[in-house]
Amino acid sequence: MIDEGYTKFTVNWSGRSPLEHPAIAELERWRRPLFMAGLVGHYPELNAGYGNLSVRVDGAGLFVISGTQTGHLPRTDRRHYALVTQANIEENSVTCAGETQASSETLTHAAIYELDLSINAVVHVHSAMLWERLKHSAPTTNPDVAYGTPEMASEFKRLYRETSLPDTGVAVMGGHESGLVSLGLSLREAALRILSLHAGMSAVPQR
Repeated sequence: MIDEGYTKFTVNWSGRSPLEHPAIAELERWRRPLFMAGLVGHYPELNAGYGNLSVRVDGAGLFVISGTQTGHLPRTDRRHYALVTQANIEENSVTCAGETQASSETLTHAAIYELDLSINAVVHVHSAMLWERLKHSAPTTNPDVAYGTPEMASEFKRLYRETSLPDTGVAVMGGHESGLVSLGLSLREAALRILSLHAGMSAVPQR
């Protein structure tokens, strides 16, 4: 069962107006092909969006991320992103500003940024095909760990320390059906890692 779209941390939400930040144009530029590929989107039966992306800005502790429940939108703008100014994994809380709240995956993004200052972008997508193909062959989080939790944050720390994640930049969320995460030195690199995998799988004849 897909458990998607619900925020599992405390949100301190301020500045509830459209976000003004130059990173938004880059986020929309790379979100668009992810949306067109079905890697970001919406589950009508659950009335829940899926997929989100972020980019580090203005220093180690800040990033701009797509807002919660925006997956259904073909295009996004400054109304649909949030600036995360603090993410406390131990206290399970996030502080953000913008017209929309930060994604329900914000704690996972924050944990990944803490791994290495060279990581400047994180992309989370859904693909049942890639998830089934890469599960356990690529770095994979514990299937008992749910998305958007401090435990998932700890899992990414483990993967970065014990697996090929620093080199490949792609991980499977074992307990989050269809969920995958890519990271990169830039948003372009993080997005292209997933888009390339998707294109390669789409070209393989299905039995």
